[in-house]
Amino acid sequence: FPSHDRRLCESIISWFDDKYLKRFKVELEVLHRGLRREEAMGWCSVQDCDWRPRSFLIEIQSNLDFDAYARVILHEMHHVFQHIQGDLRDKRGIRCWKGIDCSMLDYEDMPWEQEAYRREQELYEEYMAFMST
Repeated sequence: FPSHDRRLCESIISWFDDKYLKRFKVELEVLHRGLRREEAMGWCSVQDCDWRPRSFLIEIQSNLDFDAYARVILHEMHHVFQHIQGDLRDKRGIRCWKGIDCSMLDYEDMPWEQEAYRREQELYEEYMAFMST
C-alpha cells in the first residue's frame, strides 16, 4: 500500500494504543486491499480466540482519502477495544453484545456498530487535535 497510508496507519494505531490499549498486549495486523465487492470500507476480525481475544486483523479498503482512511482505521480500532473490553464477543459463531445474542439484527441495528460510528467522530477529533500539537 502507498507509503503515506503506512505512516498514517502506524501513527493512528500508535496513538490509539497509547490512549486506550496500553495495558493490554495486543497483536494487530492491518491488511490493505480492495473491499468494494464486499461493500465495506473496513473489517475487524479476531484471530486468536473468543474468550479473551488479543490478536486482531483489520482489513481496510485501499486508496481512501485521508479523512476516510483515518475514520475507518479509528472505527475498526474501536471494535478492537470493544472486543478487549468484553462487550463484543463471538460465542460459538454467534455475535453477542454485552452478553445478548445479536445475530438476528440488521447491520445498521447492531449496537457495536452504532457505538463505533458515534465514537469514530470523537476519536477522529481527538487524533487530529493530538496531531496538531
